[in-house]
Amino acid sequence: MRSFFGRVIRRRAASRARVATTVRILDGAGATIDDGLAIFFPAPHSYTGEDVLELHVHGSPAVAAGTLGALLAAGARLAGPGEFTKRAFLAGKVDLAEAEAIGALVASEHRSAARAAAAGLAGGLTREVENAHAAIAELLDALAASLDFPDEVEAPAARDLEARVNALGARLHALRDDWERGRVVRDGVAVAIVGAPNAGKSSLFNALLAQDRALVSEIAGTTRDTLEETAMLPGGIAARLIDTAGMRTVDNGESGAQLEMAGIARSHAALTEASVALVVVDASAPLSPEALNVLERTRDTTRVILFNKADLGRAAFDERSPSESEALLGSALDPSSVARIARALAETALAGDTPDLTRPQLASARQADAALAAERSLAFAAETLARGDPADLIVTDLMNAAAALDDLLGRNATEAMLERIFATFCIGK
Repeated sequence: MRSFFGRVIRRRAASRARVATTVRILDGAGATIDDGLAIFFPAPHSYTGEDVLELHVHGSPAVAAGTLGALLAAGARLAGPGEFTKRAFLAGKVDLAEAEAIGALVASEHRSAARAAAAGLAGGLTREVENAHAAIAELLDALAASLDFPDEVEAPAARDLEARVNALGARLHALRDDWERGRVVRDGVAVAIVGAPNAGKSSLFNALLAQDRALVSEIAGTTRDTLEETAMLPGGIAARLIDTAGMRTVDNGESGAQLEMAGIARSHAALTEASVALVVVDASAPLSPEALNVLERTRDTTRVILFNKADLGRAAFDERSPSESEALLGSALDPSSVARIARALAETALAGDTPDLTRPQLASARQADAALAAERSLAFAAETLARGDPADLIVTDLMNAAAALDDLLGRNATEAMLERIFATFCIGK
């Protein structure tokens, strides 16, 4: 490594382990690219467990590109996706659960997602899974002892075994439940803003974003396509807001009919794909056929309804049916109304149940599948005991549960599995 880097850098002083040293970075012709810093991490006290040299250069794109080009010319290669974390896993520096938490942390786009990933990176998930694994091992040891030495070791009481198995299953179920509820916080929620033309959808879109992103006009049909932006809702939830064209029946003979019909088709597609519909109705006038149609269409959808333009009247709000009894009355121009709508969206997305991001969090669908497999095996064992069948029949189920937890932590990871996992990482990390 020293001879390799000697072709790229010149030290101004002898380097020491884990101490930043001033260096000059040179290109292949010996010309200076930058004056930067080098930090050497000798094995095994590095992130990957190998000798690692970090170069810190100034933030100019030209300097970064020049440094990279010099390193490649000297014989280096670009790291693959997640290669450093994969090396750390193979060196035993992190387990697979922690590696996936690193990937989730790097990919997090907002604070709540980062908090959830950090909880896994701190080892909380690994400890929880290892504790469950140890509890299963204790049950297996107790059963093995009673089977091998029946005259000396009393078999565990069936009811006690059943209670312990059910308690373990409940712990794994809680992990999966947190995963399901936490997905909204980690990944965000897609919110389609739908309604009849000129209901104030774009004004509400801008108000939730706190910026003028969509064009607003009193002329119906101004929005002809979907617009997407991300807004933060209370509780740190990222909402992907989708402003859509007004939904109505268009006469083919109208000017611009084909363009508007294409926009309406995209509105319907956005409504189908979104997790939550934000239905906007003009409250200032009696309910129009178009508004009634949108309300009818979204009744089986997870939705928040706003009767907008309350500053101009509430006729439509007073006409609403019992199906819209939970609707909000307000105005996209009123900050307090916008705040109420944001809270309602957050509560609807979470179904009123905010996950505790300080608790251990499963970091991927792969981990959730492994936890589910372990939970199912424990459920089979509990059913066997509840029927009064011999306790030794649950040994296979307990072993299957332990194997699933091993898979969760990556103890039996195949190369194909590692390739799939680390392929989702950013380059290098």
